[in-house]
Amino acid sequence: MSTTEAVFSGWMEIPESAVQERARSHADQTRADEDILAALVSQYAATLYRVAFSVLRNTSDAEDAVQETFLRVLRRREMLGEVRDQRVWLIRIVWNIVLDRKRRAKTRPETDDVADLARVLPADGLSAEARAVAAQHHAHVLGCLEQLPAKEREVLMLSAFEELSGVEIASVLNITESSVRSRLFRARNLMAGLLNHARQ
Repeated sequence: MSTTEAVFSGWMEIPESAVQERARSHADQTRADEDILAALVSQYAATLYRVAFSVLRNTSDAEDAVQETFLRVLRRREMLGEVRDQRVWLIRIVWNIVLDRKRRAKTRPETDDVADLARVLPADGLSAEARAVAAQHHAHVLGCLEQLPAKEREVLMLSAFEELSGVEIASVLNITESSVRSRLFRARNLMAGLLNHARQ
């Protein structure tokens, strides 16, 4: 081997300790990413499921949307440190996913299965009968909600079901706070009229 070849060969060699250190660093980062994702799933999966189900009204579609949300988070994990409000960020992701799915599957019928609806309701301290009654009421409310214009329906779902503030809803929907307030006002008035009509 010539001197030149030996020099180039030396440049091309990476010390084994450096390779091991890089592998350890990569493994540590992977574990850290997995821990962060596991914490997000634990804390927000139920919230994201409620958002997805309120739009898609189908258990398996809602579960798929939540799974896709966390897959997108995993692909964008480098952004996690820059996110100020993880809940709103995750809701914005799942919201975009479910709206896209709904647009692509307009022909699929929505279902109001009581067992599915019961999954989005808090179950603590409720008997099976009380949960069934609550699920039926929830189905009725969702039925009225479906009659609202799309813009009003969206803000009301995020406000009433997820208890997002006006600022948070504006962030999720990419609109102004004043638009959120006016849409909420119209939505609540329309909803009250529909619920009152149903009681008569």
